[in-house]
Amino acid sequence: MPELARLFREHPYFAPVVQNGKPYRRLDFTARNSELLARDLSETSDFTDYVFNELLSGNSCNGVGGYGEDRVIYRQRKHFTADAEKPRSIHLGIDIWTDAGTPLHAPLDGTVHSFAFNNHYGDYGPTIILAHELAGTRFFTLYGHLSLSSLEGLEAGKVIKSGERFAEIGPYPENGHWPPHLHFQVISDIGNHHGDFPGVCHTEDRDYYLGLCPDPGLILRIAY
Repeated sequence: MPELARLFREHPYFAPVVQNGKPYRRLDFTARNSELLARDLSETSDFTDYVFNELLSGNSCNGVGGYGEDRVIYRQRKHFTADAEKPRSIHLGIDIWTDAGTPLHAPLDGTVHSFAFNNHYGDYGPTIILAHELAGTRFFTLYGHLSLSSLEGLEAGKVIKSGERFAEIGPYPENGHWPPHLHFQVISDIGNHHGDFPGVCHTEDRDYYLGLCPDPGLILRIAY
């Protein structure tokens, strides 16, 4: 993984994944955000209002952040607490919170590895995984919480060029029942997974999964 991080740092250009022209604001969904501890955000409509009207000042900017965060928001989602012995809370990607329907562009050349509709409350919803190669090193990027229409016409091996529009952020409930956002994750070794890969892990598994999933910010290169 250090080799992959080095390749990302040295690569001269990645196309912006979101190109809507809005400035970015970092969002914090850990216990450091004391407001979260006093709110019930189990209803997606309430969570959406909180993100877009309060945190993003009436949707005037994009929200961003989350890599390696120990997030308290998952306490209200059974998808992450189903295993009572190992509830999941460590976020393995970066989220970009912005409008449903926002186009998404490939940051570099790739091919479709797999895709799926992960249709459970709190899950990814429509998901696409792209395979890439840099300097002979193969890796993957995962895009979660998409629109169902993003999966139309896809097939494994389809070529996606750098900067090409290939998907869009989905609305709730089809996006896994979340406020509209993109979950963007880099995966060095995807194993046997197809159309899915853990995006949140238990604290005891933090080092293992962050070792598999380097910081997506090295590709996104977002200033905030």
